[in-house]
Amino acid sequence: MQSGLHVVSEIASQPDCWRQAAEAGHMATDRLPTAGERVAVVGCGTSLYMGMAYAALREAAGHGLTDAFAASEFPADRSYDRLIAITRSGTTTEILDVLEAVSGQFPTLAITADPAAPVAGCADRLVVLDFADEKSVVQTRFATSALVMLRTSLGHDLSSLPGHGRRALDRGLAPELIGAEQITFLGRSWTVGLAHEAALKLRESAGTWSESYPAMEYRHGPVSIAQPGRVTWMIGEAPAGLSDEVSATGALFVSGEGLDPIAELVVAQRVGVARALARELDPDRPRNLNRSVVLSRR
Repeated sequence: MQSGLHVVSEIASQPDCWRQAAEAGHMATDRLPTAGERVAVVGCGTSLYMGMAYAALREAAGHGLTDAFAASEFPADRSYDRLIAITRSGTTTEILDVLEAVSGQFPTLAITADPAAPVAGCADRLVVLDFADEKSVVQTRFATSALVMLRTSLGHDLSSLPGHGRRALDRGLAPELIGAEQITFLGRSWTVGLAHEAALKLRESAGTWSESYPAMEYRHGPVSIAQPGRVTWMIGEAPAGLSDEVSATGALFVSGEGLDPIAELVVAQRVGVARALARELDPDRPRNLNRSVVLSRR
């Protein structure tokens, strides 16, 4: 397979994966948190950002306190009713360490793509999204499918989401997005996690200078780098007046144009790949990265 084609096909497969993920969400209700439980979600990199999005959505829906942590920063002395670990490979050392540290204290669930991975021996229960596993180092469809599954478990009707995904795949990519010197992603509430993920995709795939912030925080310093040749990209609904403020700097302001924020993330994934190919980089195998971070365990 030629460079970059794994991630291209994986990005394109997301609408179909989301249908299966929604079905998985309905089938996994006995393993997922019930309303009122205190829940912690842990992940690393992309999985952390999906956990952040889910945590904000669950609390906003009134289902109970939900915290998201980088696995390496989980406060082991804090009590929860349930812990969810999101890990595509099921091999990430920090995830395994957290699950072993809390074993017997409260129930644990791992969402993974590989039922035979080491995480299966550390978590009490599994939700396996093997249909969304990936060959590329860069995560795309597993992450969005995990979030679709979790959103479905909260009662979200996502029947229209695959159509949004197809629109995201068909949308033309403006030359300004491919050639921009710098791109900043913004989000609000649950889309802050998606903004962090979009920025990570551009860094991973194309080595792009990309940043991410809660939208209202953008005015408190980060807007100072906005200028012609740079982009500010809002994932979700923008705060009043932000578009005009960004445009006044000469930077390009981009919004989701009515897409579900998960579908808007697909556009950002495509931009990352396009920027990588324009620089003759391989978006399947970013420099300095492996598919999973496996450390020596003491």
